[in-house]
Amino acid sequence: MTTENVENDAADAPTQTFADLGLDGPILKSLKSVGYETPSAIQAETIPLLLTGRDVVGLAQTGTGKTAAFALPILARLDKAQKAPQALVLAPTRELALQVCEAFERYAADLKGVHVLPVYGGQGYGVQLSALRRGVHVVVGTPGRIMDHLDKGTLDLSELKYLVLDEADEMLKMGFAEDVETILASTPDDKQVALFSATMPAQIRRLSQRYLDDPAEVTVKRKTTTSANITQRYLVVAYQQKMDALTRLLEVENFEAMIVFTRTKNDTETVAERLRARGLAAAAISGDVAQAQRERTIKQLKDGKLDILVATDVAARGLDVERITHVVNFDIPIDTESYVHRVGRTGRAGRTGDAISFITPRERRMLTAIEKATRQPLTEMHWPSADEVNATRLARFDDSITAALEQSDRISRFRDIVAHYVEHHDVPEADVAAALAVVAQGDTPLLLDPADEPKRASFAPERASRDRGRDDARGGRDERRGRGPSEGFTTYRIEVGKRHKVEPRQIVGALANEGGLARGDFGKITILPEFSLVELPSTLPPSALQRLGGTRISGRLIDIREDAGGPSRGGPRGGRSGGDRGGRYGNDRGGRYGNDRGPRDDRGGRGDRGPRKPRWD
Repeated sequence: MTTENVENDAADAPTQTFADLGLDGPILKSLKSVGYETPSAIQAETIPLLLTGRDVVGLAQTGTGKTAAFALPILARLDKAQKAPQALVLAPTRELALQVCEAFERYAADLKGVHVLPVYGGQGYGVQLSALRRGVHVVVGTPGRIMDHLDKGTLDLSELKYLVLDEADEMLKMGFAEDVETILASTPDDKQVALFSATMPAQIRRLSQRYLDDPAEVTVKRKTTTSANITQRYLVVAYQQKMDALTRLLEVENFEAMIVFTRTKNDTETVAERLRARGLAAAAISGDVAQAQRERTIKQLKDGKLDILVATDVAARGLDVERITHVVNFDIPIDTESYVHRVGRTGRAGRTGDAISFITPRERRMLTAIEKATRQPLTEMHWPSADEVNATRLARFDDSITAALEQSDRISRFRDIVAHYVEHHDVPEADVAAALAVVAQGDTPLLLDPADEPKRASFAPERASRDRGRDDARGGRDERRGRGPSEGFTTYRIEVGKRHKVEPRQIVGALANEGGLARGDFGKITILPEFSLVELPSTLPPSALQRLGGTRISGRLIDIREDAGGPSRGGPRGGRSGGDRGGRYGNDRGGRYGNDRGPRDDRGGRGDRGPRKPRWD
């Protein structure tokens, strides 16, 4: 097998457009509507190759824009008249499968009649079977549930033209190697294959040599980093709270000028308009703004007539304004190169700067990718409280009084007016001053009410030592009984152990997929002869535990329950889960966010209504 190595330094942003890569028509229209203006490095190298029918191995980290790199060529070549699935994308987790599915739907927004189906464990079979009977063009799924459909004969891959392995190294780490190879062997020999992986271990290399036909190897080498002069922070915020969060930041942050980055042109106008309504000097620019208007707006920013610029990535290219002290990522960028470019608008020429990113709970993976790419951690900041905002407002109010007192001539005239009012209405001067402050303030209250604080969004608990359980588990020592769980964790018992030939990676893979957990949510894993002990976050919500109730590992119901420290009571049917049917967590109806349960063990699932529509795309 010959390979073509195409290396690209992601620090050098490609200058071509998506049209230059061979895309046209409705796809370009959809890309413009979601704010994609220029391709990332992996997209620039991969899209032309896939459009010509070449197999591709893409080595790129999360956050480089690889989903569009394979989704756009597939959409460009779909035959909408064909009812049987033409494209299959395999993803390691339910979350990634949903993200990829949503991306396909965004890119196909102007392609009428394209049907994309997510397939993963935990979602009701009825939804999937109905969609497959009606006909779908693209199937995005986790290996376990895809295998289930193949076993049942409900998924026809005989006319498959395109197959994508997304995050292939992660799939193999989670124990899906056998399923992936079985799926590959069950598809037509003349299909086009794209394999994307962050690393190239020997197992991935063997997979590509066996199942890919003379693939081109595209490697994105990232040498990008951000300046040490820039303080990088992030705020976990729900999508609906972004505007409120931005408003509060503007009150408590000591900034001179700021760029607020959004994903789309429409969002720049919306955010700028809302800021102006709050009395702030803000303007919007995007790629559609005429050059003359862009130059006038930037001159206003330089001259101090404008304090906040709301912009898209392309609109801010080459922008160097000394006054810019802050960059706010109102929307997290689609790739890490864009993040580096955005942050670079401040802290230039040795100056200091601040970068603040709004991260929704669903975007934690992107945060991790940014930290890995820039080789710098981002510090989580707390939501500015009402007390902090009020303290800032009072300080500014004090400053305005001090400034007014320095205008002696005007103060003298108003002093006579106040004295006249006091004399004729018998009101203390302090009350008159307070009343004048009310008049000056208008209808907007000076201080926020701390009782009106909204509920804050947050990530699930994260653990730095995500894989430490592997070494402890090998010896099978029951050390957990003597010292209790790690801080912030609760120990759960599952009814699979050494006798069932279970390994830590199978436990992590199955529980992570079914419960929507990150790999960092696992503490110590102790595998004993008849059962295993797993540390999970103490803040694990009941809904997540309920979803885990129907999980199987090595074909065995795990019967998860909090560990009481004693011997087994009643085996796999004696616990709270109650087996396949009768237990508290074992039915098929609840659990909206179920996921694939690991290699070939995701049968039975819990009802799911399918993917929610993306809120920002």
